[in-house]
Amino acid sequence: MEKRVIIGKKEFSWKTFFLQWEWMLVLIFILVNVINANLSPYYLNADSLRDATMTFLDKAFIVLPMVFIIILGDIDISVASIVALSSVVMADLYTMGVPMELAVVICLAVGTLCGYVNGLLITRFKELSAVIVTLATMIIYRGIAYILLEDQAAGKFPEWFKFLGWGYVGSVPFILIVFAVFAVFFALLLHKTTFGRRVYAMGSNLTASQFSGIQVDKIKILVFTLAGLMSAVTALFLTSRMGSTRPNIATGYELDVIAMVVLGGISTSGGKGRMIGAILAIFLIGFLRYGLGLVNVPAQMLLVIIGLLLILAVMVPNLKGYLRKWVKI
Repeated sequence: MEKRVIIGKKEFSWKTFFLQWEWMLVLIFILVNVINANLSPYYLNADSLRDATMTFLDKAFIVLPMVFIIILGDIDISVASIVALSSVVMADLYTMGVPMELAVVICLAVGTLCGYVNGLLITRFKELSAVIVTLATMIIYRGIAYILLEDQAAGKFPEWFKFLGWGYVGSVPFILIVFAVFAVFFALLLHKTTFGRRVYAMGSNLTASQFSGIQVDKIKILVFTLAGLMSAVTALFLTSRMGSTRPNIATGYELDVIAMVVLGGISTSGGKGRMIGAILAIFLIGFLRYGLGLVNVPAQMLLVIIGLLLILAVMVPNLKGYLRKWVKI
């Protein structure tokens, strides 16, 4: 007979615990590292693996609020355009003589404002889905970036700005430390606060949440505003790492971010998922790309592999149902 432990009012089952998608991600992550290590003798190098995080963690900042958005049952495909607009505004202001410190603050403000506009439009025009609204703003924000810089590049930032993308605190990349702080904050916000519980409730049943007194519009606006803010944070680190910016910066980031969230086990129907799954997916895809890049695997093949992983992530809920019946949970 299976041993069960009662925790509060919930019954804990070890079988259920090990059937969680996060454990599957851990196994896939181990498998990816084993395969990469066999493909390239240069993969299992601590310094290289540490430095590799600097090449993919910039977009990881957007993953954190995107978890909230998808748990709500919504989506935001304008985040990459917000990155571009925030970066271009910052660079344009700096080239006009604005101090870099102030330009950084304005960059964050622009991203936050763009996210707020998204949330405001989604809550004011309820007949339009979030994908339609953010598709429109994606085009608008990217268009404004092109108006400001046309097809030119802007850069020549001060030396201290390069520290964001390439700096170390001791032997640890600065971007990794900042991401860890934000990841802990968003995880606690989602799993340990009333705000997080309301996000889950809204994703499970929006109508019931409204009748229970939850201020659904305010929560949606706040979540999309956070996505705008974190897109601006991504703009800072990405621009610092590249050393310059163009209006086409971060093209395709929205697809990468959504892929990481979905692969992390966040249900696209809303109301389900954990932050730890999305964080695991960030590093899984990041190291997968790094390892295959060492052996010059074509980018198209990498897209196929990530696509197969996403199909697996979508199939898992159905597979888990059959598996639970098989093990008689």
